[in-house]
Amino acid sequence: MSEHIRTQLADGVLTLTLDRADKKNAITQAMYSALSEAVEQARNDDAVRVLLLRAEGDSFSAGNDIGDFIAIGAQTEQPFDMSVFRFLKALADLDKPLVAAVKGRAVGIGLTMLLHCDLVVVAEDALLSVPFVNLALAPEAASSLLLPAVIGHQRAFEMFALGEPLDGRTALAWGLANRAVPADQVEAAAADLAAKVAARAPNSIRKTKRLMRDAEGLWALMQREGEAFGSQMKSPEAMEAFMAFTQKRAPDFSKIG
Repeated sequence: MSEHIRTQLADGVLTLTLDRADKKNAITQAMYSALSEAVEQARNDDAVRVLLLRAEGDSFSAGNDIGDFIAIGAQTEQPFDMSVFRFLKALADLDKPLVAAVKGRAVGIGLTMLLHCDLVVVAEDALLSVPFVNLALAPEAASSLLLPAVIGHQRAFEMFALGEPLDGRTALAWGLANRAVPADQVEAAAADLAAKVAARAPNSIRKTKRLMRDAEGLWALMQREGEAFGSQMKSPEAMEAFMAFTQKRAPDFSKIG
């Protein structure tokens, strides 16, 4: 387990905590590996009826740790060798309920992982964004299918193309969340939902979720997205975007054809 991922099982609810508040819970490959292991084990553990995903600090997740992502990505032949893809497959395969408690910013995979959650509670002032194009990358986590399926093509394209954040109230109105509450009520509201689901018939819940999702189709799409993501990572566009990010300036794509 990564030192930045904590797990706790109580009353049928396995709580997974992102615990890297000093870095806005930016996710490293080591954290993905720990999350994958926890989700995979939970799927086969009868003591776990529901998974609850939460985070320490004032942000749910700033997305991928860019420095770690670039360093690990440069050392791997295929993007599918990266731990993030093990985590994505674990999400696709998960047939137990997944609940999320979201405060502050949810960026990139911090948002796209919510599309694999069955119940989402957001803070009213939370800010959700998918700035893949801002980094000259492509969508992941089957979000190219799931996000437009939830909010519509035009809204999803705007979120992808412009990378502008959506607040919690709008996320609720657009169907990305089940509840939008004041930030100090998010944890309790999510825990309450998780407890209610954990009290339901577990096999009925699992079969219901399986019928609602096409796990094989989602994983196939994740792999196609991964190919696009991987090719973009090595592109001149991405090099300019990453350089601009580290230099804290706006990228200049005007000379890239």
